[in-house]
Amino acid sequence: MQRILVVDDDPEILSLLKRGFSCEGYAVETASNGAEALSKAREKEPDLVVLDVMMPEMDGVEVARRLRQAGDVPILMLTARGTVADRVAGLDGGADDYLVKPFAFDELLARVRALLRRRQPREREVLRFVDLTLDTASREVRRGNDAIQLTAQEFDLLELFLRHPRQVLKRDFIYDRVWGYDFEGESNVIEVYVRYLRAKLEAGGKPRLIQTVRGSVTS
Repeated sequence: MQRILVVDDDPEILSLLKRGFSCEGYAVETASNGAEALSKAREKEPDLVVLDVMMPEMDGVEVARRLRQAGDVPILMLTARGTVADRVAGLDGGADDYLVKPFAFDELLARVRALLRRRQPREREVLRFVDLTLDTASREVRRGNDAIQLTAQEFDLLELFLRHPRQVLKRDFIYDRVWGYDFEGESNVIEVYVRYLRAKLEAGGKPRLIQTVRGSVTS
């Protein structure tokens, strides 16, 4: 049974999500603040964290940062703030996905399933490009002799690029294959993640592998 940790300071939302996820067959833990969430995640790492952004004392962005420093658990953020800047802040904090309140539970459930699928064991395949290698089973990435630590979303984006080397990929194609749904309105989430990947892949002055064409990306 996959375990979901739900973090929100609103007891009504906690109760609603616990009941909904439990009915879908998940084991659910809840936390009403950031400190409690971090403590429960340390005791037993969940398979996924559903995390509210706006909480007192320690907000969800800080909780996501600390969770990300400790491991690669998928994080789905919930927030009442829906601007592009707010989404980017959540993703910068280490979130893998972002859903604005109020939301439909069916959509939340679909996003949870998509994130959990990426955690399932896969038949091993090693993708290579120049001096970069990506192991689809172990989710290990190396450039030369250097290991590179990626979040779940960063890994999926890099895998997509490696499966389409020297091809120009349209934004809609990337959204569909990596996020599995369309972002509403304008979003620069792809640019944000490409920036993350470049920073990690180009550490130490290594040559650039990912190139940007206006409206598209290529590797």
